[in-house]
Amino acid sequence: MTRAAVSRGGAAHAPAVRRSDPVLTYFRRAELPLNSLAFLLPLIVIYELGTRLIVAPSHGPTQRIIAFTMMQQFFNFFGATGRYLPALAVVVILLAWHLARRDSWQIDVATLLGMALESVVLAVPLMAIGVVAARYVTMLASPGTRSLLILSMGAGVYEELVFRLIAFTGLSFLFTDLLGFKRAWSYLLMVAISSLLFAAYHYLGNEAFQWRTFAFRTVAGAYFGAIFVWRGFGITAGCHTAYDMILVLLKVLPTH
Repeated sequence: MTRAAVSRGGAAHAPAVRRSDPVLTYFRRAELPLNSLAFLLPLIVIYELGTRLIVAPSHGPTQRIIAFTMMQQFFNFFGATGRYLPALAVVVILLAWHLARRDSWQIDVATLLGMALESVVLAVPLMAIGVVAARYVTMLASPGTRSLLILSMGAGVYEELVFRLIAFTGLSFLFTDLLGFKRAWSYLLMVAISSLLFAAYHYLGNEAFQWRTFAFRTVAGAYFGAIFVWRGFGITAGCHTAYDMILVLLKVLPTH
């Protein structure tokens, strides 16, 4: 992690905080990498098992999140192969971050429940953007509902890993450490660039480019970027997952 690893919960060498510290509120605990790992690990496990047992038998083994495939290709470039390398990368990154911070190994269950609730609450404003969000559901309509729910979990984790945690860390190193930009300008540039990359990334598959969907995804990327800056990786991935899952569930609800 770089110096600005990028949010208040992302500073790799921020001083360790003891559980007895009176300023260690829920909002602070929810940003800690160990709690992020504990919060996201069930999503990773369900995604890995679900793609093998549910998605692959119905839609073929290639039905994967593009960000997951990109990570596999990255590892393949260096000669490393393995189905579970992207999942292992999430675990290793968060554990390394935790060790670098020298935080406590205690995990607070109440904090994890709060993170789940906060993720759902933060997904609601993005749902309220308008009819664009409703149309966005149709882009996910090819697999069945169970498969979509499983893929939504992978999208929340792996897309946020690539476009927020990794991208923000690299861009922070560029703008803050190398170019010496002020932190506010660095954050604005990181959010803007990662949002555009996030929007463009969705057209790497078979979907045709449309300005309407590109604009919406750019706004969504900026929203997730802002959450990442203020609330850290775990909440951002949880919010992304909650948003995608709500869209899937709304798709299958009766219209009358």
